[in-house]
Amino acid sequence: MRAWLGEVEGCGCHCLRNRRVIANLSNLYPKDMEFPADGVADMTRLSYLHEPGVLQNLSIRYDLSQIYTYTGNILIAINPFQSLPHLYDTEAMEKYKGAPFGELTPHVFAIADIAYRDMVNEGKGNSILVSGESGAGKTETTKMLMRYLAYLGGNTATEGRSVEQKVLESNPVLEAFGNAKTVRNNNSSRFGKFVVIQFDKHGRISGAAIRTYLLERSRVCQISDPERNYHCFYHLCAAPPEEIKRYKLGNTKSFHYLNQSNCHELVDVNDAQYYLSTRRAMDIVGISEKEQEAIFRVVAAILHLGNIDFAKGEEADSSVLKDDKARFHLQTTSELLKCDPHALEDALCKRVMVTPEEVIKRSLDPLGAAVSRDGLAKTIYSRLFDCTKYKLVDKINFSIGQDPNSKSMIGVLDIYGFESFKTNSFEQFCINFTNEKLQQHFNQHVFKMEQEEYSKEGIDWSYIEFIDNQDVLDLIEKKPGGIIALLDEACMFPKSTHETFSNKLYQTFKSHKRFIKPKLARTDFTIAHYAGEVQYQSDQFLDKNKDYVVPEHQDLLSASKCCFVAGLFPLLSEETTKSSKFSSIGSRFKLQLQHLMETLNSTQPHYIRCVKPNSLLKPAIFENINVMQQLRSGGVIEAIRISCAGYPTHRTLSEFVNRFQILAPEGSTENHEEKIVCEKILEKLGITGFQIGNTKVFLRAGQMAELDARRAEVQGNAIKIIQRRAKTHIARKQYVALRVATIQAQSLWREKVACKLYAHMRQEGAAIKIQKNLRRHLDRKAYTKLMSCALVLQTGLRAMVAHCEFRYRKEIKASIIIQAHWRCHRDFSYYKKCKRAAIILQCGWRGRMARKELRKLSMAAKETGALQEAKAKLEKQVEELGRSLQLERRLRAELEEANEQEITKLRQSLRAMRNEVDETNALLVKECEAAERSFEEWDEVDESNALLVKECEAAERSFEEAPPSMKETLSLVEDTDNINNLISEVENLKALLQSEKQRADDLETKLTEAEESSEERRKKLEETERRVQQLQESLNRMLHSMSEQVSALKMLLRTSSNSSSTSGSIARYDRGDAVSFASDATSTASDFSFPTPVPSSVAYSSFNPDALQMIVQDLSVTEISASEHWESDREGAFDDFF
Repeated sequence: MRAWLGEVEGCGCHCLRNRRVIANLSNLYPKDMEFPADGVADMTRLSYLHEPGVLQNLSIRYDLSQIYTYTGNILIAINPFQSLPHLYDTEAMEKYKGAPFGELTPHVFAIADIAYRDMVNEGKGNSILVSGESGAGKTETTKMLMRYLAYLGGNTATEGRSVEQKVLESNPVLEAFGNAKTVRNNNSSRFGKFVVIQFDKHGRISGAAIRTYLLERSRVCQISDPERNYHCFYHLCAAPPEEIKRYKLGNTKSFHYLNQSNCHELVDVNDAQYYLSTRRAMDIVGISEKEQEAIFRVVAAILHLGNIDFAKGEEADSSVLKDDKARFHLQTTSELLKCDPHALEDALCKRVMVTPEEVIKRSLDPLGAAVSRDGLAKTIYSRLFDCTKYKLVDKINFSIGQDPNSKSMIGVLDIYGFESFKTNSFEQFCINFTNEKLQQHFNQHVFKMEQEEYSKEGIDWSYIEFIDNQDVLDLIEKKPGGIIALLDEACMFPKSTHETFSNKLYQTFKSHKRFIKPKLARTDFTIAHYAGEVQYQSDQFLDKNKDYVVPEHQDLLSASKCCFVAGLFPLLSEETTKSSKFSSIGSRFKLQLQHLMETLNSTQPHYIRCVKPNSLLKPAIFENINVMQQLRSGGVIEAIRISCAGYPTHRTLSEFVNRFQILAPEGSTENHEEKIVCEKILEKLGITGFQIGNTKVFLRAGQMAELDARRAEVQGNAIKIIQRRAKTHIARKQYVALRVATIQAQSLWREKVACKLYAHMRQEGAAIKIQKNLRRHLDRKAYTKLMSCALVLQTGLRAMVAHCEFRYRKEIKASIIIQAHWRCHRDFSYYKKCKRAAIILQCGWRGRMARKELRKLSMAAKETGALQEAKAKLEKQVEELGRSLQLERRLRAELEEANEQEITKLRQSLRAMRNEVDETNALLVKECEAAERSFEEWDEVDESNALLVKECEAAERSFEEAPPSMKETLSLVEDTDNINNLISEVENLKALLQSEKQRADDLETKLTEAEESSEERRKKLEETERRVQQLQESLNRMLHSMSEQVSALKMLLRTSSNSSSTSGSIARYDRGDAVSFASDATSTASDFSFPTPVPSSVAYSSFNPDALQMIVQDLSVTEISASEHWESDREGAFDDFF
């Protein structure tokens, strides 16, 4: 029901659904009658800033697919539940890049762009807070923010992928392990996420980090219908068969932690495909294959752990495994966690109590064992997600990398919205505590923006009250008397229960205005949050708040053989254990929230409020109550209240003057400034409490409605005057028109009477003229009929005479044509017979000559074969001679080489002997000189010396006459016999060399003669081949000419059939000739491919012209029958002929 959209009548209104609702006039809100048809992009520009106006504007824009709307700097995003790709493509990002805020239509890109520009220009960190209830589109909005920031500050990839790509691609991993199906959303984030994107001094992304808050641990062991557990369990059960076999998994309905709900599959969601996508994303973020296998082994172990059931043992308050199925799952769990199965059973069924005197082991009953089992499952999963150095978030952050030198950052907070269900437990308490903190930060920011607006316009704003929710925060977190402090105190005492905790709350906060005790509940309590009252059930507050690991569980898993599982439960030293204080989920979450608020307070915040338009999760449905509740929960209505506490209506001076100058027209005619005109208008109307700034007019709540009412009154009076003047003008105009119409009616009546008289006179004259023309027509018709009969008779007689004469002439002409055709046929038939006989004679003669030529060619071909055989023999002889020549040449080369080697050796020996002779001569000269000096009387010695000199000279002359190879061997030595022997050997070698040369010359001569003879034979063979080729060509030409002649003969026979009328006789004659010709044929099948007819003089001797004349005379008798059988007879005659 939207009562503010109708027309108010007293204290009632007409609704859109044709219903009448009676309401108090004070509860109705004024409606802007000039509201734009497409709404306004910024709701601070609404004339009436109240809840119905805001809801109407959002509804109109949602119907037009405008899902984004501003409220100042706050962006409201309504989930369309359908794909709108045109809003998020590259063109849209380019359009919003660097555009001033508010210049374009509202968009999530505009918020990201202003945050990026503020960071770059001012060097200060910025944060974007995305909030809303489950299913409102927070995750998708966060993805769009990350995409746009990656587009603005995208960096090149250093190792294959950039930082922004790794941040975006880590979403599948976080969604698989941290998202689940809830009643309101199929992919609800069950944890908070704060993504910090770091930038360098150039505005490029240099690093990033992801922080998570408050994972919903209880969902691992307990889910309600129709919700689901975390996605990773269902993805693993839909893994490939080898993975399922490795982890011993089965259908999701077979696991206790999954079959508590009847919802096992989601519409349009393929868990097998999502499993593969998760594995690929884990590869991208840097998780190794071994670590992935360990992670999914732990997930499978949690599923098997939930199927371990317990029964009562033999002893009192003891428990044992229920059956073989429970033992199988226990064994499988121990194998997956790589721990001792007996130790695992003891850790689940027993507790160890350490006292100063002794160590006591106490058994647990089946219920306690089940609680111990569920606690172990929750601890393992929470540590797997975000509690140790092996957690997924740390792996992702390590893969993305952080920039320690970065001084600029943009944080994107994707956190759960305000929640209020039928059953609200510890998780809803922490979530609403977070939203209270964020709402306080939001209120401070909105109030600060109002202050900045007032300071900018230079108006007084000191009396405006600020709405604060600090009392609720003190109720929750104040020490030592806050709810969290009392909860931690209750958890520290073993005997505390939720009843004692609730009673403590009732006693402590019985007078607190924000704390309410329900009347019919014993342990519930209600807190009045900013978004409404929420009733909490404290049944499981103590269990969910304890951040305590059972020592048996710690010792069991820290001793695991799997290093990954052991890393989830690191060993703690005794000193650390003793010195560590009590730790709880609430305290740790409060500390995380404190750090988050410190980060947000150090940055410039920007707000995005996501709204779910309907609970059916379908497009084009806008539920007013649902949307209004979310606006209240998201703080939008609170922001409106803050604005209404001051001056909710802001109008620029020009807009105000244009709208309300009709209330004081005398002020606008004096050419005053706009500020003075605005003051005169407001003073004239008696409005107080307003303020006029530098560029805007600020009005208190309700003053705009009063101005609009006065404006409507002035406009109503003006409309009445206009209506009175208009009615006078219309009445005068109607009177003048009636008078003119009367005069025109009189004139038309007189004209009609005159026309009737004139028509009667015309009819009388026309009747006389018609009678005259009719009589003339009848006489003319009788005369024409008589005349036509006479003409018909004359025409018939003349036609009869002309037809007789024409028939006579036609018969004469036909006889002449018949005679001419007969003579032509007779002469032409005789000509064809003569021509045919000549052609047959020519064909026979040419065939005979061709056969003779063919015989000659056959003989020549045989001779050619003999020549080719001789040629082959000669070629073989030439090859043998060539091989022998090569052999002789090789032997000759070897002989020459041996001779050269011998000559070289001889030269070396001669050179050595010559050196010895030179030395001997030198010694002899010295001895001769000594003998001359000592024995001058020795004449005999002189004679001997002279003789020796002569012998040396003779040896030199003989050496000069010897061959060049022997000239160097002549010397004056005593061993002349050796020299002579060498000379004789050289002579022998020369003689042998000469004989070899002579033999080689003889072989060369024989080879030359053989080559000449083979060349002559080759030439003869080429000549023979050329002649054979010529004969073959002449034979082909002859055969071709004969085939052409045969074709011509066939054509003549075919054409003669059309003009000859003696086909039967001629065919018989042709067949007789063909038989006679075939009997004389002498050609064979080996010569031609068809028999050649041989002309015969006997065949033509029986032919005479008288026979042809007799045949022609019989033409009239045989014409019809011959024409019917001509075609078949002609073909048969031709076949018989050949």
